[in-house]
Amino acid sequence: MNTQNTQNTQYNENTQAVLLLSTFFSKPKKDEARPLTAIEYGRFARWLHEFNFTPSSLFHQFDEVLSKWKDPKGKITADRLSEILGRKAAMGLALEKWQRAGVWVITRQDSEYPQLLKKQLRHISPPVFFGVGNKALLQNGGLAVIGSRGIDNIDEEFTQNIAIQAAQENINIVSGAARGVDETAMLASLNAGGTAIGIMADSLLKAATASKWRKHLQNEQLVLISSFYPEAGFSVGNAMARNKYIYTAANAALVVRADEGKGGTWAGAKENNENQWVPLFVKQQSDASGNIALLNNGAIPLELQSGAELWLANTLASAQKVDSNNSQPNNLNLFE
Repeated sequence: MNTQNTQNTQYNENTQAVLLLSTFFSKPKKDEARPLTAIEYGRFARWLHEFNFTPSSLFHQFDEVLSKWKDPKGKITADRLSEILGRKAAMGLALEKWQRAGVWVITRQDSEYPQLLKKQLRHISPPVFFGVGNKALLQNGGLAVIGSRGIDNIDEEFTQNIAIQAAQENINIVSGAARGVDETAMLASLNAGGTAIGIMADSLLKAATASKWRKHLQNEQLVLISSFYPEAGFSVGNAMARNKYIYTAANAALVVRADEGKGGTWAGAKENNENQWVPLFVKQQSDASGNIALLNNGAIPLELQSGAELWLANTLASAQKVDSNNSQPNNLNLFE
Protein backbone atom coordinates (compact mmCIF):
# COMPACT_ATOMS: atom_id res chain seq x y z
CA MET A 1 0.00 0.00 0.00
CA ASN A 2 1.40 3.37 -0.99
CA THR A 3 -0.99 5.97 0.40
CA GLN A 4 -1.00 9.46 -1.05
CA ASN A 5 -0.97 12.58 1.08
CA THR A 6 -4.27 13.17 2.82
CA GLN A 7 -6.44 16.06 1.80
CA ASN A 8 -6.32 18.09 4.99
CA THR A 9 -3.13 20.12 4.77
CA GLN A 10 -3.48 21.94 8.10
CA TYR A 11 -1.94 18.96 9.88
CA ASN A 12 1.39 17.39 9.06
CA GLU A 13 1.62 13.84 7.76
CA ASN A 14 2.40 12.37 11.16
CA THR A 15 -0.64 13.96 12.78
CA GLN A 16 -2.80 12.80 9.89
CA ALA A 17 -1.49 9.26 10.28
CA VAL A 18 -2.15 9.25 14.02
CA LEU A 19 -5.69 10.49 13.41
CA LEU A 20 -6.37 7.81 10.81
CA LEU A 21 -4.94 5.08 13.03
CA SER A 22 -6.76 6.03 16.21
CA THR A 23 -9.92 8.02 15.51
CA PHE A 24 -13.50 7.57 14.38
CA PHE A 25 -14.78 10.29 12.03
CA SER A 26 -18.45 9.33 12.29
CA LYS A 27 -20.64 6.82 14.05
CA PRO A 28 -19.07 3.41 13.31
CA LYS A 29 -20.83 1.06 10.92
CA LYS A 30 -21.31 -2.57 11.83
CA ASP A 31 -18.80 -4.19 9.47
CA GLU A 32 -16.09 -1.54 9.12
CA ALA A 33 -12.63 -1.86 10.64
CA ARG A 34 -12.23 -0.14 13.99
CA PRO A 35 -9.41 2.35 14.64
CA LEU A 36 -6.82 1.23 17.15
CA THR A 37 -7.67 1.56 20.82
CA ALA A 38 -5.33 3.59 23.04
CA ILE A 39 -3.70 0.37 24.26
CA GLU A 40 -3.35 -1.00 20.72
CA TYR A 41 -1.95 2.28 19.46
CA GLY A 42 0.53 2.38 22.33
CA ARG A 43 1.76 -1.12 21.47
CA PHE A 44 2.08 -0.33 17.78
CA ALA A 45 3.65 3.11 18.31
CA ARG A 46 6.31 1.69 20.63
CA TRP A 47 7.21 -0.88 18.00
CA LEU A 48 7.35 1.75 15.24
CA HIS A 49 9.71 3.85 17.36
CA GLU A 50 11.89 0.86 18.16
CA PHE A 51 12.34 0.14 14.45
CA ASN A 52 12.91 3.83 13.55
CA PHE A 53 9.54 4.26 11.87
CA THR A 54 6.91 6.93 12.53
CA PRO A 55 3.15 6.69 11.99
CA SER A 56 3.60 8.61 8.73
CA SER A 57 5.96 5.87 7.49
CA LEU A 58 2.79 3.93 6.75
CA PHE A 59 1.97 6.41 3.97
CA HIS A 60 5.20 5.64 2.09
CA GLN A 61 6.60 2.35 3.43
CA PHE A 62 3.48 0.36 4.24
CA ASP A 63 4.71 -2.93 2.79
CA GLU A 64 8.12 -2.58 4.43
CA VAL A 65 6.60 -1.81 7.84
CA LEU A 66 4.10 -4.64 7.64
CA SER A 67 6.74 -7.13 6.52
CA LYS A 68 8.41 -6.63 9.91
CA TRP A 69 5.40 -6.06 12.16
CA LYS A 70 3.78 -9.04 13.85
CA ASP A 71 1.23 -8.13 16.49
CA PRO A 72 1.65 -10.43 19.51
CA LYS A 73 -2.08 -10.06 20.18
CA GLY A 74 -3.07 -10.74 16.56
CA LYS A 75 -5.35 -7.68 16.46
CA ILE A 76 -3.42 -5.13 14.38
CA THR A 77 -3.35 -6.73 10.95
CA ALA A 78 -2.32 -5.43 7.53
CA ASP A 79 -5.94 -5.54 6.33
CA ARG A 80 -7.18 -3.56 9.31
CA LEU A 81 -4.44 -0.95 8.96
CA SER A 82 -5.04 -0.63 5.23
CA GLU A 83 -8.76 -0.03 5.75
CA ILE A 84 -8.44 2.56 8.50
CA LEU A 85 -5.66 4.41 6.67
CA GLY A 86 -7.90 4.56 3.61
CA ARG A 87 -10.40 6.92 5.28
CA LYS A 88 -8.70 10.06 3.98
CA ALA A 89 -11.79 11.66 2.49
CA ALA A 90 -13.85 11.02 5.61
CA MET A 91 -11.11 12.51 7.77
CA GLY A 92 -10.89 15.64 5.61
CA LEU A 93 -14.64 16.28 5.76
CA ALA A 94 -14.82 15.65 9.50
CA LEU A 95 -11.85 17.87 10.34
CA GLU A 96 -13.24 20.70 8.23
CA LYS A 97 -16.57 20.50 10.07
CA TRP A 98 -14.96 20.36 13.49
CA GLN A 99 -12.54 23.19 12.74
CA ARG A 100 -15.46 25.46 11.84
CA ALA A 101 -16.69 24.95 15.40
CA GLY A 102 -13.26 25.84 16.80
CA VAL A 103 -12.14 22.29 17.54
CA TRP A 104 -8.40 21.63 17.38
CA VAL A 105 -6.29 18.47 17.54
CA ILE A 106 -3.18 17.62 19.56
CA THR A 107 -1.25 14.35 19.48
CA ARG A 108 1.17 12.81 21.97
CA GLN A 109 4.06 14.28 19.97
CA ASP A 110 2.83 17.88 20.42
CA SER A 111 4.19 20.14 23.14
CA GLU A 112 0.63 21.27 24.00
CA TYR A 113 -0.32 17.73 25.01
CA PRO A 114 -0.95 17.50 28.81
CA GLN A 115 2.44 16.52 30.11
CA LEU A 116 1.39 15.33 33.59
CA LEU A 117 -0.98 12.86 31.97
CA LYS A 118 1.64 11.70 29.50
CA LYS A 119 4.19 11.20 32.27
CA GLN A 120 1.80 9.07 34.31
CA LEU A 121 0.18 6.99 31.58
CA ARG A 122 3.09 6.81 29.14
CA HIS A 123 2.31 4.40 26.29
CA ILE A 124 -1.39 4.12 27.18
CA SER A 125 -1.88 7.89 26.94
CA PRO A 126 -4.49 8.71 24.29
CA PRO A 127 -2.80 9.22 20.91
CA VAL A 128 -5.10 12.18 20.19
CA PHE A 129 -7.03 14.79 22.11
CA PHE A 130 -9.64 16.98 20.44
CA GLY A 131 -10.27 20.25 22.18
CA VAL A 132 -11.63 23.78 22.34
CA GLY A 133 -10.38 26.67 24.43
CA ASN A 134 -7.09 27.63 26.03
CA LYS A 135 -4.51 24.88 25.38
CA ALA A 136 -2.05 26.42 27.84
CA LEU A 137 -4.27 25.35 30.76
CA LEU A 138 -3.48 21.70 29.98
CA GLN A 139 -0.06 22.17 31.59
CA ASN A 140 -1.43 23.66 34.82
CA GLY A 141 -2.38 20.47 36.63
CA GLY A 142 -4.73 21.28 39.47
CA LEU A 143 -7.35 19.64 41.67
CA ALA A 144 -9.53 16.97 40.09
CA VAL A 145 -13.04 17.20 41.55
CA ILE A 146 -15.14 14.10 40.99
CA GLY A 147 -18.52 12.85 42.12
CA SER A 148 -21.92 11.48 41.33
CA ARG A 149 -24.28 13.00 38.79
CA GLY A 150 -27.06 13.09 41.37
CA ILE A 151 -26.11 15.25 44.36
CA ASP A 152 -28.10 16.91 47.13
CA ASN A 153 -27.94 20.55 48.18
CA ILE A 154 -25.31 19.88 50.83
CA ASP A 155 -22.90 18.25 48.36
CA GLU A 156 -23.62 20.93 45.78
CA GLU A 157 -22.80 23.72 48.22
CA PHE A 158 -19.63 21.93 49.36
CA THR A 159 -18.52 21.49 45.74
CA GLN A 160 -19.16 25.14 44.93
CA ASN A 161 -17.25 26.34 48.00
CA ILE A 162 -14.25 24.13 47.27
CA ALA A 163 -14.16 25.34 43.67
CA ILE A 164 -14.46 28.99 44.68
CA GLN A 165 -11.62 28.52 47.16
CA ALA A 166 -9.54 26.91 44.43
CA ALA A 167 -10.19 29.88 42.17
CA GLN A 168 -9.14 32.30 44.91
CA GLU A 169 -5.90 30.34 45.39
CA ASN A 170 -5.21 30.04 41.64
CA ILE A 171 -5.68 26.26 41.69
CA ASN A 172 -7.04 24.93 38.41
CA ILE A 173 -10.10 22.65 38.56
CA VAL A 174 -9.96 19.42 36.53
CA SER A 175 -13.17 17.50 36.00
CA GLY A 176 -15.34 15.65 33.51
CA ALA A 177 -17.84 18.39 32.55
CA ALA A 178 -20.74 16.01 33.28
CA ARG A 179 -23.94 16.90 35.09
CA GLY A 180 -23.64 16.90 38.89
CA VAL A 181 -20.40 17.39 40.79
CA ASP A 182 -18.25 17.87 37.66
CA GLU A 183 -20.23 20.70 36.13
CA THR A 184 -20.92 22.32 39.51
CA ALA A 185 -17.21 22.47 40.36
CA MET A 186 -16.15 23.79 36.97
CA LEU A 187 -18.79 26.50 36.73
CA ALA A 188 -18.27 27.65 40.33
CA SER A 189 -14.55 28.08 39.71
CA LEU A 190 -15.05 29.79 36.36
CA ASN A 191 -17.70 32.18 37.68
CA ALA A 192 -15.31 33.09 40.53
CA GLY A 193 -12.61 34.00 38.02
CA GLY A 194 -10.75 30.70 38.15
CA THR A 195 -9.78 28.23 35.44
CA ALA A 196 -10.80 24.70 34.54
CA ILE A 197 -10.00 21.70 32.37
CA GLY A 198 -12.99 19.64 31.31
CA ILE A 199 -12.12 16.14 30.08
CA MET A 200 -15.18 14.88 28.27
CA ALA A 201 -16.29 11.38 27.35
CA ASP A 202 -18.75 12.53 24.68
CA SER A 203 -20.34 15.42 22.80
CA LEU A 204 -17.37 17.79 22.60
CA LEU A 205 -18.77 19.43 19.47
CA LYS A 206 -22.00 20.33 21.29
CA ALA A 207 -20.08 21.61 24.29
CA ALA A 208 -17.97 23.86 22.05
CA THR A 209 -21.06 25.99 21.35
CA ALA A 210 -23.00 25.48 24.59
CA SER A 211 -24.03 28.73 26.28
CA LYS A 212 -22.83 27.62 29.73
CA TRP A 213 -19.23 27.30 28.50
CA ARG A 214 -19.09 29.94 25.75
CA LYS A 215 -18.14 32.98 27.85
CA HIS A 216 -15.42 31.09 29.70
CA LEU A 217 -13.96 29.69 26.48
CA GLN A 218 -13.85 33.21 25.04
CA ASN A 219 -12.18 34.51 28.23
CA GLU A 220 -9.53 31.76 27.96
CA GLN A 221 -10.43 30.45 31.42
CA LEU A 222 -11.45 27.05 30.12
CA VAL A 223 -10.29 24.19 27.95
CA LEU A 224 -12.49 21.23 27.04
CA ILE A 225 -10.83 18.12 25.62
CA SER A 226 -11.84 14.61 24.64
CA SER A 227 -9.92 11.57 23.48
CA PHE A 228 -13.05 10.50 21.58
CA TYR A 229 -14.15 12.00 18.28
CA PRO A 230 -16.07 15.25 18.83
CA GLU A 231 -19.49 13.89 17.83
CA ALA A 232 -19.27 10.70 19.91
CA GLY A 233 -22.40 9.96 21.92
CA PHE A 234 -22.37 8.82 25.51
CA SER A 235 -21.20 5.30 26.33
CA VAL A 236 -20.40 3.80 29.70
CA GLY A 237 -17.16 2.35 28.32
CA ASN A 238 -15.90 5.74 27.15
CA ALA A 239 -16.85 7.36 30.44
CA MET A 240 -14.97 4.72 32.41
CA ALA A 241 -11.93 5.02 30.13
CA ARG A 242 -11.96 8.81 30.60
CA ASN A 243 -11.63 8.54 34.40
CA LYS A 244 -7.89 7.96 34.30
CA TYR A 245 -7.36 11.09 32.22
CA ILE A 246 -9.06 13.29 34.84
CA TYR A 247 -6.83 11.96 37.61
CA THR A 248 -3.57 12.05 35.68
CA ALA A 249 -4.11 15.57 34.30
CA ALA A 250 -4.27 16.82 37.91
CA ASN A 251 -1.97 16.96 40.93
CA ALA A 252 -4.50 15.77 43.49
CA ALA A 253 -8.09 14.53 43.45
CA LEU A 254 -11.19 15.08 45.57
CA VAL A 255 -14.19 12.73 45.61
CA VAL A 256 -17.29 14.60 46.75
CA ARG A 257 -19.71 11.68 46.63
CA ALA A 258 -19.38 8.04 45.57
CA ASP A 259 -21.41 4.86 45.89
CA GLU A 260 -19.38 1.84 46.99
CA GLY A 261 -18.93 -0.78 44.31
CA LYS A 262 -20.75 0.97 41.49
CA GLY A 263 -20.56 3.93 39.14
CA GLY A 264 -17.77 5.81 37.44
CA THR A 265 -16.75 7.80 40.52
CA TRP A 266 -16.08 4.65 42.52
CA ALA A 267 -14.31 2.95 39.60
CA GLY A 268 -12.07 5.96 38.99
CA ALA A 269 -11.11 6.32 42.65
CA LYS A 270 -10.33 2.61 42.86
CA GLU A 271 -8.19 2.83 39.70
CA ASN A 272 -6.31 5.81 41.13
CA ASN A 273 -5.62 3.93 44.36
CA GLU A 274 -4.35 0.90 42.48
CA ASN A 275 -1.99 3.01 40.37
CA GLN A 276 -1.07 5.66 42.98
CA TRP A 277 -1.38 8.47 40.45
CA VAL A 278 -2.27 11.33 42.81
CA PRO A 279 -3.22 11.82 46.47
CA LEU A 280 -6.93 11.16 46.95
CA PHE A 281 -9.09 13.35 49.18
CA VAL A 282 -12.68 12.52 50.09
CA LYS A 283 -15.43 14.71 51.54
CA GLN A 284 -15.54 13.56 55.14
CA GLN A 285 -18.98 14.64 56.33
CA SER A 286 -21.01 12.33 54.12
CA ASP A 287 -23.31 9.35 54.48
CA ALA A 288 -22.36 8.06 51.02
CA SER A 289 -21.19 4.45 51.14
CA GLY A 290 -18.33 5.12 48.74
CA ASN A 291 -16.99 8.02 50.79
CA ILE A 292 -16.98 5.89 53.95
CA ALA A 293 -15.27 2.98 52.17
CA LEU A 294 -12.62 5.20 50.55
CA LEU A 295 -11.82 6.88 53.87
CA ASN A 296 -11.54 3.49 55.55
CA ASN A 297 -9.15 2.49 52.77
CA GLY A 298 -6.74 5.36 53.42
CA ALA A 299 -8.15 8.32 51.48
CA ILE A 300 -7.52 11.71 53.09
CA PRO A 301 -10.56 13.40 54.70
CA LEU A 302 -11.26 16.95 53.53
CA GLU A 303 -13.65 19.55 54.91
CA LEU A 304 -14.00 23.25 54.34
CA GLN A 305 -11.91 25.56 56.49
CA SER A 306 -12.30 29.22 57.24
CA GLY A 307 -9.91 31.98 58.18
CA ALA A 308 -6.68 30.32 57.06
CA GLU A 309 -5.03 31.86 54.03
CA LEU A 310 -4.20 29.36 51.26
CA TRP A 311 -5.57 26.51 53.37
CA LEU A 312 -6.53 24.44 50.35
CA ALA A 313 -3.14 24.76 48.65
CA ASN A 314 -1.36 23.94 51.91
CA THR A 315 -3.56 20.91 52.51
CA LEU A 316 -2.92 19.55 49.03
CA ALA A 317 0.81 20.26 49.23
CA SER A 318 1.13 18.45 52.56
CA ALA A 319 -0.50 15.36 51.11
CA GLN A 320 1.79 15.44 48.10
CA LYS A 321 4.87 15.64 50.27
CA VAL A 322 3.76 12.57 52.19
CA ASP A 323 3.00 10.82 48.90
CA SER A 324 6.13 12.00 47.08
CA ASN A 325 7.82 8.60 47.21
CA ASN A 326 4.97 7.19 45.15
CA SER A 327 4.23 10.22 43.01
CA GLN A 328 6.01 12.78 40.87
CA PRO A 329 7.97 15.32 42.95
CA ASN A 330 7.50 17.92 40.23
CA ASN A 331 3.81 18.07 41.06
CA LEU A 332 4.60 19.98 44.25
CA ASN A 333 5.36 23.14 42.30
CA LEU A 334 1.69 23.94 41.81
CA PHE A 335 1.01 24.34 45.50
CA GLU A 336 4.24 25.96 46.74
